Amino acid sequence: MSLAYRIAGYEFSDHEVRDLLVAWLALGAAFAIFFVGGGPNITALIVTPSLVVISLLTAGVAFLFHEVAHKVVAVHYDQIAEFRADYSMLFLALMTALLGFIFAAPGAVHHRGYLTPEEHGHIAIAGPVVNLLLAGVFLPVFLLGAISGVGLLASLGRFGIIINLFLAAFNLIPYGPLDGKTVISWSKLVWFTTFFGSVMLTIGAVLTLGLSFQL
Repeated sequence: MSLAYRIAGYEFSDHEVRDLLVAWLALGAAFAIFFVGGGPNITALIVTPSLVVISLLTAGVAFLFHEVAHKVVAVHYDQIAEFRADYSMLFLALMTALLGFIFAAPGAVHHRGYLTPEEHGHIAIAGPVVNLLLAGVFLPVFLLGAISGVGLLASLGRFGIIINLFLAAFNLIPYGPLDGKTVISWSKLVWFTTFFGSVMLTIGAVLTLGLSFQL
């Protein structure tokens, strides 16, 4: 019998909670490996295990909140919605990270029930919007770390900003299963505003904060 958990008023099955946890841990590990430059440098994680924590709190949280946002909006529209991890893609994320680059598609929120194009669009754009909001949350963390001279805090903020902005921009590309294809089908104006805004913010963050994967 499947157990159900209520978190912030939303119901999550034990299968869904397990998949979210596995995706979070797998992506946290994959990005940590990516941060140190791939498999040849993986021993650096033993010397600086803080990178794993930073990865879990930035890349892992970015993906986790992105998917949960899709679920929350789907449930708002009376959908039966659950996240399902794609274990083959999580394995691919780890393997590509070992090669020095990363391709991450941890899974998706599956929902069923009648939806209008607008409702589909709202569900799709929820993930990127949450990533943009998370980037804003990490900004004061970065500033606090930079002002106080606490390197770990500054790195946490920097990675949190750039990863979330990049995820928002990437997922709004109108191609294949990415959110952008659904958003542009609903509203070209909303898509244009959020996509190009995300791209400009990402470029600005990279140029301003730098994209070094070293503490």
